[in-house]
Amino acid sequence: MLTPYKHEPFTDFTVEENRIDFEAALRQVEGELGKEYSLVIGGERVSTEEKIVSYNPSNKEEIIGIVSKANQDLAEKAIQEANNAFQTWRKANPEERANILIRAAAIVRRRKHEFSAWLVKEGGKPWKEADADTAEAIDFMEYYARQMVEIKNGKSINSREGELNQYMYTPIGVTVTISPWNFAFAIMAGTTVAPIVTGNTVLLKPASTTPVVAAKFVEVLEEAGLPKGVVNFVPGNGAEVGDYLVDHPKTSLITFTGSRDVGTRLYERAAVVQSGQNHLKRVIVEMGGKDTVVVDSEADLDLAAQSIVISAFGFSGQKCSAGSRAVIHEDVYDEVLEKAIKLTQELSVGDPTTNEHYMGPVIDQKAFDKIMSYIEIGKDEGRLVAGGEGDNSIGYFIQPTIFADVDPQARLMQEEIFGPVVAFSKAKDFDHALEIANNTEYGLTGAVITKNRERIEQAKQDFHVGNLYFNRNCTGAIVGYHPFGGFKMSGTDSKAGGPDYLTLHMQAKTVSEMF
Repeated sequence: MLTPYKHEPFTDFTVEENRIDFEAALRQVEGELGKEYSLVIGGERVSTEEKIVSYNPSNKEEIIGIVSKANQDLAEKAIQEANNAFQTWRKANPEERANILIRAAAIVRRRKHEFSAWLVKEGGKPWKEADADTAEAIDFMEYYARQMVEIKNGKSINSREGELNQYMYTPIGVTVTISPWNFAFAIMAGTTVAPIVTGNTVLLKPASTTPVVAAKFVEVLEEAGLPKGVVNFVPGNGAEVGDYLVDHPKTSLITFTGSRDVGTRLYERAAVVQSGQNHLKRVIVEMGGKDTVVVDSEADLDLAAQSIVISAFGFSGQKCSAGSRAVIHEDVYDEVLEKAIKLTQELSVGDPTTNEHYMGPVIDQKAFDKIMSYIEIGKDEGRLVAGGEGDNSIGYFIQPTIFADVDPQARLMQEEIFGPVVAFSKAKDFDHALEIANNTEYGLTGAVITKNRERIEQAKQDFHVGNLYFNRNCTGAIVGYHPFGGFKMSGTDSKAGGPDYLTLHMQAKTVSEMF
């Protein structure tokens, strides 16, 4: 009998013992840097000549690991192995599938700092952010295990006299999981174990910038007792391997987290019925956001400034939930801006290994160039009041940047930057603030800072986002507490970490028996 779900506590790094333990984990990881990792297909290790090299974004000369790279022939073999494994895995006892997740969560919990240290090194995450990433991965396993046990017998429906009716959930089939680099453990783990616990088999294609953390997690699943072929580790090129897996007629479900452009392209490809395909593919996509913190005239202005800064600059703004827009009532605009500038200027940027900095690097050169180009755009569209500088001589570091007086239709206010840049815009009143907040093609997260109950109720109805927060930042959703997923072009509103999520990986089946 499983205990009630409760989220994994975060580590308090003000406690000396915790700092010492984490430093030891970092030293352990540093001793393992540069190792090679094979593909896993049907439970067998497959090494390839072509490799993916993972680098430390804080020190671009440091190699984190060297990972074998799948091609289409190996992707085909992995699909066949996954399809074969599905024939038995789909009939496995749901409670045993859940128990594998519980065992995997226990393994990760025992190695919590080690996994977080990998995230510091491979993902460039500060200690606090890495610890939260690992905690969320544990949460997904614990929560989905309990959810599977809860729905294993389906749901109650009516039966007439002489008739027994059942409503049950059955697995779909082979799942392609395409995971992102920004939550290299949490989202990768969550989008892998959800299809597994529901009786599907998985081909895991992690982001090419963070494949080592994924390889380590596959080892954990094996240690937890996952049968061969249920998860297949196939990192590779998106255009070559990703498209092949998405298009394949044996693929039944695709779960993707990433950019709008890639997500919409994938969604379109998955809609095509291929030769030999006898089903419609199901697609779960989360594609990012252009998220807004709205500050009302009746607000705690210190809280408003704190919420804006945390939302914008946590993990260098590399979150789909990041608050890259601040829309402030004109009566308090100048004061909130001044407070936010002061807080931002206190933030430090540097190598996160030492835990001395609030922000680490952005993920790679491509991201660095993109963000710096938006900073140049911002100089034309607004008033640069904080930051604006970058240094990629050793790693990919960008100062937290604020632009003031930006037009609501400006590129800085409309396009996802995915970096430490926030644009401030002035609103005439609360209605105008909500109008601006809703004026993008995205609808993922948002926050409203106000003491006015009527305006809170108004925003509940009129602020069109999947995750809406009041009097706090718009980032940091917790599994089982804040089910996560967005509206409009932010995705399919799948609500990861919520009570409906697992059923997206299953088909409902009605069975009626006369007696």
